[in-house]
Amino acid sequence: MPAHGRPTLARRLAGTAWTLLWLCVLGACLLWAWQHPATQRARFTWELARSPAPETLPVPVQGVEAGRIADTWGAPRGSDRSHEGLDIFAPRGTPVTSTTRGIVTAVRDRGLGGRQVWVRGPGNESHYYAHLDDWAPGLAAGDMVEAGTVLGTVGNTGNARTTPPHLHYGIYGPGGASNPLPRLRAAAAPPP
Repeated sequence: MPAHGRPTLARRLAGTAWTLLWLCVLGACLLWAWQHPATQRARFTWELARSPAPETLPVPVQGVEAGRIADTWGAPRGSDRSHEGLDIFAPRGTPVTSTTRGIVTAVRDRGLGGRQVWVRGPGNESHYYAHLDDWAPGLAAGDMVEAGTVLGTVGNTGNARTTPPHLHYGIYGPGGASNPLPRLRAAAAPPP
């Protein structure tokens, strides 16, 4: 240091270079963290939670038109429950697709629904796809999906073993179950 206690130009440049280097390292670390799958999933979840529930939805079974779906919502099922969804009939093996973007929260084989997939979508709604013959290869809880992503194929697993192949599709929001059919039909309606 010179006698006056001021750093030399070389020392100031070296200090600036080290500061820039550390800022570049910090920036690279932040960029890596921003692009990491866990961070992407957290951002996606936050975005979904802030998005409103869709007013229209595509039919989740390929090749089936909304007008061909019978309104089975609320029909009695045994003596103690009612139908909280729609039964969409199609040949076994017909692809079943997600109606919304979302995060797969469960891929399982159990209970009344048999082989099933749950997707958490916009508006904090859970979309339930049940009685599947099989799941899409590699599908797992935690996967991020878009509307149209294949989740599995139509079947008759669970308590549907004695029925023709179909998809049971249900929507469960913060206020409970809701009938999907009006939203499926709204998507199919011609624009005004």
